[in-house]
Amino acid sequence: MSPMKLLLALVATTGSMAAQSGQALTAAQILDRIREHVGVEWRKETVDTIKSGDPSTHVTGIATTMFATYDVLKRAAAEGKNLVIAHEPTFYSHQDRTESFASANDPVYLEKEKFIKEHNMVVFRFHDHWHMRRPDGVLEGMTKALGWQKYQDASAPSMFRLPESSLELLAAGMRDKLGATTMRVVGERGMKVTKVALSPGAGGSAGHLRILRRSDVEVLAIGEVPEWETIAYVADASAQGRRKALILIGHTPSEQAGMENCAQWLKGFIREVPVGYVAAAEPFWNPRSR
Repeated sequence: MSPMKLLLALVATTGSMAAQSGQALTAAQILDRIREHVGVEWRKETVDTIKSGDPSTHVTGIATTMFATYDVLKRAAAEGKNLVIAHEPTFYSHQDRTESFASANDPVYLEKEKFIKEHNMVVFRFHDHWHMRRPDGVLEGMTKALGWQKYQDASAPSMFRLPESSLELLAAGMRDKLGATTMRVVGERGMKVTKVALSPGAGGSAGHLRILRRSDVEVLAIGEVPEWETIAYVADASAQGRRKALILIGHTPSEQAGMENCAQWLKGFIREVPVGYVAAAEPFWNPRSR
């Protein structure tokens, strides 16, 4: 038997023994605890649902992550963690609708589903309510990862007054702290900045523009947005000589620390099984210069 199969067999045996003794928690029981502890009323209409797997599955370990990618699922399974709590979709759309993939007999979708079933896994999305929590679980984690806690506006947590630096140095520092390998920046490199707003993920251009119109925002740092929207607006603002800039961190690194924060939060009320964080790899890379 291969080392991987032996590990999974041991995990399954341990989970079965715990279940027989009444100690094992099911995925449904763990999700009930999350709803109890998140501190906000659970919405009837939400994307925060199980995306694959059986809620009655006995949990051997929990892995939090940004995206339940095939790579993340393999690493979680190798660690003996069969409940994966992901912040973003598992099946390539916001609502995780899989009908078209199933009807097309899509090989990528089918192999991912097969892996989840074969390894007795459950994938749950934790997006809406993790953001609704106070403090916002993602923003809290990102603020810690950037080391910006003492610069945060208590009345407007997404606003920061940082020590003065150039836009280029600010972006470089964020890149290094977050591991954002394909970060992009719009605006004048040498512009001196102190007033920064952080909007992780893909909040949408309407929200971005509301923030950028504020006089107390010089730089908006986001995850991603279509290039003809916020990006084009900031490019025009900069060309007009306005003190506005945009940092595109990338969706994964712009929220990833929020799911590491989620693992720490879960450990506060789930002690029966191991809880850990499995980082999702940023999917992009830069070609080498010739």
